[in-house]
Amino acid sequence: SFLQYSSYTMTTTEEYMTQEDSWDRDLLLDPAWEKQQRKTFTAWCNSHLRKAGTQIENIEEDFRNGLKLMLLLEVISGERLPKPDKGKMRFHKIANVNKALDFISSKGVKLVSIGAEEIVDGNVKMTLGMIWTIILRFAIQDISVEETSAKEGLLLWCQRKTAPYRNVNVQNFHISWKDGLALCALIHRHRPDLIDYSKLRKDDPIGNLNTAFEVAEKYLDIPKMLDADDIVNTPKPDEKAIMTYVSCFYHAFAGAEQAETAANRICKVLAVNQENEKLMEEYEKLASELLEWIRRTIPWLENRVAEQTMHAMQQKLEDFRDYRRVHKPPKVQEKCQLEINFNTLQTKLRLSNRPAFMPSEGKMVSDIANAWKGLEQVEKGYEEWLLTEIRRLERLDHLAEKFKQKSTLHESWTTGKEELLSQKDYESASLMEIRALMRKHEAFESDLAAHQDRVEQIAAIAQELNELDYYDAATINARCQGICDQWDNLGTLTQKRRESLERVEKLWETIDQLYLEFAKRAAPFNNWMDGAMEDLQDMFIVHSIEEIQSLITAHDQFKATLPEADKERMAIMGIHNEILKIAQTYGIKVVGENPYTVLSPQDISNKWEAVKQLVPMRDQTLQEEVARQQSNERLRRQFGAQANIIGPWIQTKMEEISHVSIDIAGSLEEQMSNLKTYEQNIINYKSNIDKLEGDHQLSQEGLIFDNKHTNYTMEHVRVGWEQLLTTIARTINEVENQILTRDAKGISQEQLNEFRASFNHFDRKRNGMMDPDDFRACLISMGYDLVSAFIPGEVEFARIMTLVDPNNTGVVTFQAFIDFMTRETAETDTAEQVMASFKILASDKMYITVEELRRELPPEQAEYCISRMTKYIGGDAPPGALDYISFSSALYGESDL
Repeated sequence: SFLQYSSYTMTTTEEYMTQEDSWDRDLLLDPAWEKQQRKTFTAWCNSHLRKAGTQIENIEEDFRNGLKLMLLLEVISGERLPKPDKGKMRFHKIANVNKALDFISSKGVKLVSIGAEEIVDGNVKMTLGMIWTIILRFAIQDISVEETSAKEGLLLWCQRKTAPYRNVNVQNFHISWKDGLALCALIHRHRPDLIDYSKLRKDDPIGNLNTAFEVAEKYLDIPKMLDADDIVNTPKPDEKAIMTYVSCFYHAFAGAEQAETAANRICKVLAVNQENEKLMEEYEKLASELLEWIRRTIPWLENRVAEQTMHAMQQKLEDFRDYRRVHKPPKVQEKCQLEINFNTLQTKLRLSNRPAFMPSEGKMVSDIANAWKGLEQVEKGYEEWLLTEIRRLERLDHLAEKFKQKSTLHESWTTGKEELLSQKDYESASLMEIRALMRKHEAFESDLAAHQDRVEQIAAIAQELNELDYYDAATINARCQGICDQWDNLGTLTQKRRESLERVEKLWETIDQLYLEFAKRAAPFNNWMDGAMEDLQDMFIVHSIEEIQSLITAHDQFKATLPEADKERMAIMGIHNEILKIAQTYGIKVVGENPYTVLSPQDISNKWEAVKQLVPMRDQTLQEEVARQQSNERLRRQFGAQANIIGPWIQTKMEEISHVSIDIAGSLEEQMSNLKTYEQNIINYKSNIDKLEGDHQLSQEGLIFDNKHTNYTMEHVRVGWEQLLTTIARTINEVENQILTRDAKGISQEQLNEFRASFNHFDRKRNGMMDPDDFRACLISMGYDLVSAFIPGEVEFARIMTLVDPNNTGVVTFQAFIDFMTRETAETDTAEQVMASFKILASDKMYITVEELRRELPPEQAEYCISRMTKYIGGDAPPGALDYISFSSALYGESDL
């Protein structure tokens, strides 16, 4: 146990009194420690007294008269003490010692129980305690590493400097130094040229200690204050002696420490710039890639050249769906992330006192937003165009098929008619034959007139195909022209044949009225059956239940006419039966077929059976279409039910997010937690959007283009969903930037809540922004004086507006408001601080060399400086000298990007 000097001394900084090795309260001092203290304190005092040309031999004797004590204090403090008393009497000595003690007290050290009498009487314990107090005050008190106390700071400094060395583990100021390796490591760390540490052995403590003592005394001007044998042979060396000696090393290497501090500051500043430049490069890269994608995509969406076939147009629609489902969503996220990165970068630049980042021309956030807006405008019209074209092609295919069917039927009917009309069989016919030919021609004219409507239908279909720009209109037109030309020719031939027959009509007297009546009634009835069969097989296209119901009604009306038609059939068959009856009654032999028509009773019967078979088939086709339209109606209702839930849900979430962003009830962390919860809920809701997309696709595949059950279209939901994703991401980023600003600027949660409450009060439109008049009122309400004795209020307010609204948007955001309210208290590094740090590394020169940069800075930071510093222009510099002053200014000037 050893004497605790705090029984006799007390400093104004209580750090000395709270050290882990508090001094023992006993009045006895361990002989070994007393010996070490005598030697160490004596050497320490002499290291200063020799500057005044004197020294001491016996520490308790040589300070008794107070003269050398006063001289010691003058040397170590650099100040003059009062003139000492020259007398040799006891009261003279006491007076001089009191002058020394008063000076110590004036430096903030409160001496307790140490009186001049004990020093004059040569009390060794009191004398050593007084010297320790002086050492603490003038050699150790100012040592501080990372804001620790003096002793802890010195210990931390030793630990850091010796950390890389094997067999060294500094934990205290006694046994950690017994083997001498810690002292050798301190010397080697700063002056590796003085000691070869690799040759030292842990089992040679005497040799290690003596090596350190000798090197320190010879090269570092640190006197030998300790004895190697005493340290090794003492179980626990005296702590005060070790601290005193080690503090000399700290002061000896203070210059290197100053350079290290300067280097650390420079590294910190350079790291900020490197990180910012990396973020700028990443922004430029992402912006370029996104703009390039938009540039490539817009021409694709602007290409409105329609395909000629339904399959090709449906493939275009499927490609567009893939674009909406697969290709666009990642780009929406990239655009949102790009805005977030830009805001975060600007916040970091503002907090580190750097100028705002100005992207390359055409790559501003507003440029990207405008390009995106143009993309969406083109995209909106593209889908509508696709659906319109598909409907047009569907209609064209239907009309083309109908044209082909009607044309085929007509061409089949006209086959051989021109040859028949061109015959001159009447020239050699008998009377009965000529009459038959006349009646036959009349029947043909009736049939020809009945086909006029079909020809007009064919022409009308061809005209509609032309108007709808059918891709194979040339073939349609050629076929239609051939049918019309042939029809005109048939009319001409028919007229000529009638004229020929009429010329010889007077030659014929008899005609079989029954055959003629059969022919006249059978031909229209047959034509009616042809029309009925054509209608029963006619293709149709409908888009609603009402339309198919209209077709069913028309079909029911047709079926209602069948009984009357059957009567007509029976009447026609009755004519034939009457012929047979007359022939049988009068013994007339009927040879050949009816001379007036090619239609036989069997033809009428067969065709009538065909009509009766087609009726139920038409019933089935119409009922199948009814089922399909009912399925489409279910799809409409299903889509409408979902859309009517999802649309209001998206709007509600938008409003809730807006309320969270302006709520001041909780901390920013609580806001962030709430927003993250909202974000997760939104992500979880994505499955509902996907399901709605699936129903929308089913509707389009079923060619359903209208829905009376909802006002929300898929496009509305898509736009709302993308806006919701963007809003939650932007809101989270705004809160993150507020946290970053709060922590960097040292704003308390109460201050931030006060700022937020003021902002919300003057945010009249509740859109997260204030107009200039509201901002002015907000500043005044918070006690901000816009009028000074030198600056008019309007000028001052205009200056403030340039800070909070540099882009002249006419509004003030909450982030800009927070930045302004905290700008004056920001603690940021400056160009002047960086210059001062470089000057220390350059040993006060106005330039710095490449070797100095590589010696003082880590490799990455050193090469960063070398690659960017310009050559120093001055006659006093060696070749290759660099200008650190212009480099420091450039760090806080305009960005190169």
